Amino acid sequence: QAAEQKADLAAVFDPYGISSKQIDYVGGWFMKAAAYAQKTTAEVAFVSTNSICQGRIVPLLWPKIFEFGSIIRFAHTSFKWANLASHNAGVTVAIVGLATQANKRRQLYDLNRDGETTVRDAANITPYLTIGENTIVNSQRGSIAGLPQMAFGNMPVDSGNLLFSVDETSSLGLVRHDREIFVRRIYGSAEFIRGLVRNCLWISDENLPRALEINSIRDRIEGVKAMRLASKDSGTQDMASRAHQFREMNCAERHALILPGVSSEGREYLPVGLIDSYSVVSNAAFALYDAPLWNMALIASRLHLVWIGTVCGKLKTDFRYSNTLGWNTFPVPLLTEQNKADLTACAEGILLAREAHFPATIADLYDPENMPENLRRAHERNDEVLERIYIGRRFKNDTERLEKLFELYTKMTTSAKA
Repeated sequence: QAAEQKADLAAVFDPYGISSKQIDYVGGWFMKAAAYAQKTTAEVAFVSTNSICQGRIVPLLWPKIFEFGSIIRFAHTSFKWANLASHNAGVTVAIVGLATQANKRRQLYDLNRDGETTVRDAANITPYLTIGENTIVNSQRGSIAGLPQMAFGNMPVDSGNLLFSVDETSSLGLVRHDREIFVRRIYGSAEFIRGLVRNCLWISDENLPRALEINSIRDRIEGVKAMRLASKDSGTQDMASRAHQFREMNCAERHALILPGVSSEGREYLPVGLIDSYSVVSNAAFALYDAPLWNMALIASRLHLVWIGTVCGKLKTDFRYSNTLGWNTFPVPLLTEQNKADLTACAEGILLAREAHFPATIADLYDPENMPENLRRAHERNDEVLERIYIGRRFKNDTERLEKLFELYTKMTTSAKA
């Protein structure tokens, strides 16, 4: 958005006390239409980028639209639309129609597995374009299902001094013993998905005296200190007193599950994996430290991808993950020990299927056109086991998945409030 467009949105939303900073430009049209319909009883509809019904925009925009008296009269869920632009640009859109007469017939259009359009009558269509109550998903500090805490990765705040390539690692001139103590492999989104190798300095307070005796390490620590002291942020300045460390120093005792913060929407599953306790997760990813392996089965499921794509939204066309908005809100039925054992076996099956294609990267393995058959079967098995826990059978499509998840989310959050 240019400055003029930002001013447009502010002019629309400021009178209602709504911050427009996280609202897409199309949101301004929806708000103007709802305000117009309130005064005229007009019906309005848009072909819109589907972001209007996803992520952080929903709790900002839709409560006010409903307050104006509008309902979603009809809608078509997300689909790819090729337009007549010079490069035939393809975007993912939704169609949303608003009306103020609550007694109007409501219909939800969707695509089935064969790409054919289906239509269902609905008592109510939600802002996430599902059938059900108008539930709005908000960030949670802890998991509503009692799942392990998912942490944001470790942020270096280092001006590049704590991170280095394989060649730069060699240039440090460390003997083997010092290298084993001070150097660890670090994973962010790119490192995990594309198999890139990057290392970092990982220095505990007790090992700091020895680190300062090594010129190449001491120089990097001094570089971090200078960068942090020069910052205008007081929090960054305070960290200069421990310039040998990342902002966070979180690591696992046994293993960690890693999940990139941003990943391509082209993949059928979110790229989640297992790394050892000697590896570090950067702030470009999220981590579950020492969590049981069945948590990987949840994240690797189609159910979770559909939930994330809806409640977290997208960065351009990529999935944008959030631990507070995506993981902590993910509704999971109460799992028995047998359920957990079955899901653990599914996660192990996925890992073994990947291992059979070593050294293929996550990017290679999850290319939708070239996904290995054994890996696809492992994911199908995982979806089968998990979805039977939810409803006793496989879901028919993503719309049915979402509707069940929202139904369960509403029950769980309502019960928690009570």
